[in-house]
Amino acid sequence: MLNDARSHGLWERTAIAAPMTCPLSGELTVDVVIVGGGFTGLSAALHLAEAGQNVVVLEGAEIGFGGSGRNVGLINAGMWVMPDDLPGELGDIHGERLLQLLGNGPQIVMSVIDRHGIECELERGGTLHCAVGKAGLAEITERARQWQKRGAPVELLDADETATRIGTTAYAGALLDRRAGTLQPLAYVRGLAHAALRAGAVLHTGSPVLSYVPDGTGWKVSTASGSVSAGWVVVASDAYSDGPWTKVRREQVHLPYFNLATRPLPSELRNSILPGREGAWDTKEILSSFRMDKAGRLVFGSVGALRNTGTAVHVGWAKRALARLFPQLGPIEFEYEWYGKIGMTDNALPRFHRFEQNIVGFSGYNGRGIAPGTVFGQILARHILGELQEGDLPLPITDAKEQPFRAFKEYYYELGAQLAHFSGERL
Repeated sequence: MLNDARSHGLWERTAIAAPMTCPLSGELTVDVVIVGGGFTGLSAALHLAEAGQNVVVLEGAEIGFGGSGRNVGLINAGMWVMPDDLPGELGDIHGERLLQLLGNGPQIVMSVIDRHGIECELERGGTLHCAVGKAGLAEITERARQWQKRGAPVELLDADETATRIGTTAYAGALLDRRAGTLQPLAYVRGLAHAALRAGAVLHTGSPVLSYVPDGTGWKVSTASGSVSAGWVVVASDAYSDGPWTKVRREQVHLPYFNLATRPLPSELRNSILPGREGAWDTKEILSSFRMDKAGRLVFGSVGALRNTGTAVHVGWAKRALARLFPQLGPIEFEYEWYGKIGMTDNALPRFHRFEQNIVGFSGYNGRGIAPGTVFGQILARHILGELQEGDLPLPITDAKEQPFRAFKEYYYELGAQLAHFSGERL
């Protein structure tokens, strides 16, 4: 994307075509202007347009350019934070409300895909959180207990059951979440764009927002070649925010994450590695994730940026790690490699901001953007339509505050991942 093979890799090669769009030109007046063409912005646009609202989406680059088009494609339920910890972080009302909403998030994603016929390689077989050693097993055991007491369809697998489902004996167990699944993320976000257009929304790419000012009873949002006046503004640019809402980017620490994809595997290997097509990730602090795509490519990822010395370090580590996990693979070569940025908040939970009157947005997905982005886009639409008041939202209103030592933390994460992967998997 934008002539960078390492921005979207495999997903750009195999996704459905993006809709035909162009930069904003001239002046428009609509009900709602949405800044950002990712999961949140396009979900909001779709649901608003279906309700009869006139909507314009302004995307600074291309549809799915940010995290929406680069991630590994796991449709997870909930967030990283343990379920029992959310009420302590958000209060009892918002904590339980967010748990219920995001626990059902994967089903909302799948219903949107089904309703609009989005071709995005959807797999409904669940996800596997894989335990590394005793500490990892204790972690997923407690996570399973906390979800099960809320009635969630999660199951704790022992080492033998885990080996059967994954094709490796490397893990002490796994947490199977039957609510979850996988998809091709860039195909999904492009599918949302097509659905929003069919519903009547207008999309402009190559249109970064430069400024906004009051305009009568609403706001005038301007780009280099045009402007949109609207009663509501939705800020949905998240970790890739720039321009007037750079504060959204500054409250998040960028954690680089890369993915590598093998060539399509022979049928016997496809049948031995993740035969149920679950998405998987482990409990290590510098975690790894892996899954299959529709063509049988094994997609493997971890923390790190594929640039400068990081490219050789991370690719070399990935080959060693896969050889240990799946020795049946034999010599390993990667057909695609790409990376992006995960926006991490200080408590690993998302945020709801009211920047000005009728300027709102959710952000801070901490690497779990598919279900929350889709759900929060729907929630924003209902809020703008008057169906949900601020007190009914799943998160309290907070101010965007810059994280201290942000630049140092980002440098530390990128360098630390290189050091860990340079020495990792060598025994």
